[in-house]
Amino acid sequence: MCGIVGAICTHANVVDFLTDGLKRLEYRGYDSSGIAVYSESEQKIKRVRRVGRVALMEEAVKQQALTGHVGIGHTRWATHGGVTEPNAHPHISGGLISVVHNGIIENFEAERTRLEALGYDFESQTDTEVIAHSIHHEYENNGKDLYRAVQTACSRFHGAFAIAVICQDDPAHMVVARMGCPLLVAFGDEEVFIASDVSAVIAFTRRVAYLEDGDIALLSANGIEVLLDKNGNQTDRAIKLSELSLASLELGGYSHFMQKEIYEQPKAVADTAEIFLDGGFVPDNFGQNAPSILSKTKSIKILACGTSYYSALTGKYWLESIAKIRTDVEIASEYRYRDVIADADELIIAISQSGETLDTMEALKYAQAQGHKYSLSICNVLESALPRTSTLAIYTRAGAEIGVASTKAFTTQLVILFGLAVTLGKMRGHVSDDELSAYADDLRQLPGSIQHALNLEPQLAVWAKEFATKPSALYLGRGIHYPIALEGALKLKELTYIHAEAYPAGELKHGPLALVDENMPVVVIAPNDKLLDKVKANMQEVGARGGELFVLSDLDSDFTETDGVHIIRTPRHIGVLSPIVHTIAVQLLSYHVALVRGTDVDKPRNLAKSVTVE
Repeated sequence: MCGIVGAICTHANVVDFLTDGLKRLEYRGYDSSGIAVYSESEQKIKRVRRVGRVALMEEAVKQQALTGHVGIGHTRWATHGGVTEPNAHPHISGGLISVVHNGIIENFEAERTRLEALGYDFESQTDTEVIAHSIHHEYENNGKDLYRAVQTACSRFHGAFAIAVICQDDPAHMVVARMGCPLLVAFGDEEVFIASDVSAVIAFTRRVAYLEDGDIALLSANGIEVLLDKNGNQTDRAIKLSELSLASLELGGYSHFMQKEIYEQPKAVADTAEIFLDGGFVPDNFGQNAPSILSKTKSIKILACGTSYYSALTGKYWLESIAKIRTDVEIASEYRYRDVIADADELIIAISQSGETLDTMEALKYAQAQGHKYSLSICNVLESALPRTSTLAIYTRAGAEIGVASTKAFTTQLVILFGLAVTLGKMRGHVSDDELSAYADDLRQLPGSIQHALNLEPQLAVWAKEFATKPSALYLGRGIHYPIALEGALKLKELTYIHAEAYPAGELKHGPLALVDENMPVVVIAPNDKLLDKVKANMQEVGARGGELFVLSDLDSDFTETDGVHIIRTPRHIGVLSPIVHTIAVQLLSYHVALVRGTDVDKPRNLAKSVTVE
């Protein structure tokens, strides 16, 4: 949820890295930000914090002319405590210990009570201040050994965390710890960096090592001096060269990252489709042991949250219709707290753009604890936690996605799920050679169809003006297009703060029709498939109640535009991959409504990109 950075630089001012890194991590949270740097001239840790975006904090840093060779920084998505400067990180204890933290300390109330009894005063409402005071206490009472103090303090914490700690007494070192939240160490020339995400360091170095759960590391400008794993054993983590492109993290000629990422979808989808077009619809695409595991798979359970959940719902249609395999979809945050009936041979699929979504990660661990032997992760981020926890893994090729509202990550997830469905269908004898060839052709043509959908942007911008003043909206779809209606409603909520709901069109008469009036636009996803006539009947129900219809259809559908019925058509009905094409339209509609309303497209209020808290 939050983003953390840190650096020790022998020959450079760390402030430049800290502010640049936090700007690149702002998608993880932007309620407040701050940095703490050891000032050599004053021989103490100096801190600057501000409510709001990193730019505000950066300006304050410039005014104070803050410099130093060791420091940490944080951009916050508020959990414990409101959006105030005292709740902003870094936190400092006793003037000695400064901490930044991403995650949740679940037992912070008990720890706070214990520390208050020891004489510590709390200035904030956050769980992070507990970390700072606990480390300070251990530091003062364990021979002023910072590494040991962090070790001992972390052993008390329950929950998920990634932390970075500096100490006024030892400005040449930093201690970092990871448990459940992402954290990497990056290496330069007599300089070392830490961050929640590789995007924060890529402008400074490509040499990166990813920490594992339970790791605690002592860092200096020369790199990692001590690294102990969760069992207290000395270990190493492989240093890899990141393939992330710096250009992918820049806006270029676009106004917003979301706009850029929408327009990157033809390439992202094409790159992801190459997995199957170059390698074939074969189980090996999903991991070394996939042939034996998938050959035994008789049913599937998919775990996901948010937009990934809607991709899972779409995938369910393909898996059941193409592969003829029973598929259930679960909201990860609900599944993990339910008494479940486990089938050891059932394949668990976990979907997460970041590969770090805590609810999905914990749901997967819960499934494994119930006896599930086989799991497949679908992620967009290499070296993330979810694939490491799974039996099998496959990566989408969306590239870096900075906008908080997911776009290309969603459509590339759909490509992977479609590829899995065809692969399983082939293995199970339900896909003929002719059908296999047709599915491959569908994938080849998909990027072009997406480009056609992008060309509809001017028409969708006109629609957006009608939506911008409305208090709510309704999205309808049937069959495999119902999840796309759900995704469309979610995008409108995320970006514009307009209340939106999505329903299977056939459910209108069972309650939602009561919502319909002349002030509620109704978006209908209505391609020319076998359910079109049913959808048309549902549209009549809306029109009879004075509702205004905005229909996303195709040239094959027989619609007539009237005063109360507005129609935008994709060039043709593309069959089984139609949901991906219609996704583009609902993305662009929400984007343009947000522009009209003047909301922050890339950083919607109250949201963050990577949800690493419950």
